[in-house]
Amino acid sequence: MAKKTIYLYPESQKKALALGQRLKDARLRRRFSMETVCVRADISRPTLSKIEQGDPSVAFGNYVQVLRVLGLLDDLSLIAKEDVLGRRLQDESLPQRKRAPRKPGKL
Repeated sequence: MAKKTIYLYPESQKKALALGQRLKDARLRRRFSMETVCVRADISRPTLSKIEQGDPSVAFGNYVQVLRVLGLLDDLSLIAKEDVLGRRLQDESLPQRKRAPRKPGKL
C-alpha cells in the first residue's frame, strides 16, 4: 500500500522544518547520537531523520517519543495554550445581559 503524500502550505512547511531543526539542535546539545535517541524512543533511524527534517508524514506519537527522550515533553503543553481567537469567539457567543431603561427622575 502506497503512503499518502501530505502537502503543507508554505508557512506550515517552514514551521515544520524549524521544529525539526530545533529537535536536531536539542539532540546535538545533549551530545546524543541518532542511535541513542532511536533506541530510547523506540523508533528507526530513518524515522528520526525524517523528524529532524520536519517531515509531516511522521506520526505525532514519534515526535512525542523524541521530545520525551530529549527531556522536552513539558513543552508540549505550550502548544495552543493561549487560544486568543478561540476565546474571543467564545466571548462573542455569550449572552449579553439586558437592562430595563432608567425611569426619568430617579437615580
